[in-house]
Amino acid sequence: MLFGLLVSTAYAQSAAPAGGAPSTFEMFVPFIFIFVIFYFLIIRPQSKRQKEHQKFLTELKRGDEVITASGILGRIEGITDQFVTVEIADGVKVKMLRTQIATTQKAATAEEKK
Repeated sequence: MLFGLLVSTAYAQSAAPAGGAPSTFEMFVPFIFIFVIFYFLIIRPQSKRQKEHQKFLTELKRGDEVITASGILGRIEGITDQFVTVEIADGVKVKMLRTQIATTQKAATAEEKK
């Protein structure tokens, strides 16, 4: 009797409809959702900041007071396509990559006051 009960239970379990496997699209929906979140929270703001910084670098001119990426404050004395000569003290000039200019002194002080 016990054997018949076990066999009928096993038969009932195997005859039950199997849970359908998710389709390929259903498996990728969470990954797509995560990518969309990353795009709007990380990728898009970063590319926007990068474009603004690139525009800032193209608008630099001689006489602007700038702050470098390393925190040195100085005035631009000369500009080429790749390099900037910054005077950091009387008679002390440093030649550096243009991309190492972080911001202008005006923007930094305006940001401090916020």
